[in-house]
Amino acid sequence: MPKETLKYTNDEVTVVWKPKLCIHSTICWKGLIEVFNPKERPWIKMDGANSEKIIEQVRKCPSGALSYFLNAEAPADNNTADKVVAESANMLTVEVTPNGPYLIKTECLIVHSDGREETKTGTVALCRCGSSANKPYCDGRHRKIGFEG
Repeated sequence: MPKETLKYTNDEVTVVWKPKLCIHSTICWKGLIEVFNPKERPWIKMDGANSEKIIEQVRKCPSGALSYFLNAEAPADNNTADKVVAESANMLTVEVTPNGPYLIKTECLIVHSDGREETKTGTVALCRCGSSANKPYCDGRHRKIGFEG
């Protein structure tokens, strides 16, 4: 079973990876293979680029599986997994990705069918294809089944 949260750090920045949120868009490694290489272990190599390039690439993650914090600004309780750098906290954006999930960008409340409530911050990827094993969240299976829409 994969860990809930993994952290990779250099002197300036820490990248937080939440595998369960990953929709396997490939944006991270196609944009910066020197840092994000799924064929290597560990797959994130913080010495592969400077901190600015790493931050720029992490911000492109469509699912919110990758986030970061500056080490100098780390919260005192060190609960860094909950800190996500959001582009705009005041505006809700819902993006329908071609042949992929709905991307909701902001803070939102998810109410599950069993009544559980969960607040998500940053980007949330919701399944559109119906095949995710992690509903209501996308797990990337739309690519495996050839979903179009």
